[in-house]
Amino acid sequence: MPNNIKQQIQADLQQAKETGQLRTDRIREIVKSAVSQVGSEFKQGSTELRSLVRDAVSAVIENFQEKGSELKDEVTASIEGALEGINSKRHESIAQTQTDIKRLQAQLDGEEEELQQEIDVILAEIEDTGKQEPATTKTAIDSAVNAIKDSEEVGLLKKRYAQLQAQLAIVRANLAARYGGRSLEVQDYLDEAKHWYDKARPQAESMAVQVEQKRSQLEDQLGEAGTSLARKERQIKQTLRQLLLTAADLFKEKQPADKERDTIHK
Repeated sequence: MPNNIKQQIQADLQQAKETGQLRTDRIREIVKSAVSQVGSEFKQGSTELRSLVRDAVSAVIENFQEKGSELKDEVTASIEGALEGINSKRHESIAQTQTDIKRLQAQLDGEEEELQQEIDVILAEIEDTGKQEPATTKTAIDSAVNAIKDSEEVGLLKKRYAQLQAQLAIVRANLAARYGGRSLEVQDYLDEAKHWYDKARPQAESMAVQVEQKRSQLEDQLGEAGTSLARKERQIKQTLRQLLLTAADLFKEKQPADKERDTIHK
């Protein structure tokens, strides 16, 4: 089996060379196709599968030995292709799981919204009841209700949760792009990141100029990542890395409310 896949890859490489199509993206596709065909016979994580990957990469190295220390791009392409080949089935399962998670998240959001609406009705009824009380009692009731409605802690927790979810979606997009995820899978993660980012974004007028600039940069990079993905360029991986770094830098920034809280506690 190992010799067969090496022969297949070397034959495909030679054919691509003869037709002038031996670029790194073509090397990656050749290795991916060969590994996925043979790898489907083996169990994920098995010794045979790891041996298959080594032989596939070895076939490319042997074919470009004359390049010496300059064959990094070809080796990288062969490794990426081999990983994409052995992980294709697993990514299908991951994509299905992600679809299930999004469905459950939508259900959870709906239930939380219903709960919030019910709480709002209860608080409104309490306020109405307070109208019949003496002025001092009414003031105390209104103050208590408003404190619950405008709970800064709850708002902060929701914002932090949305920020973490946005970062996690960007991490998943990076992993999917690096280890063989389909274009649609990566795009789903980018869409999810934008969804959570929008939830975490406060009103522009309450933001410091520096934070707003970073948010604008994040929005631009989200758009750029989608465009690069649509063109299927290798640039997508570099773009996603930059997107992850921008998100990490942005979400660690303290908002004015957070700074005020720190000052109070000091």
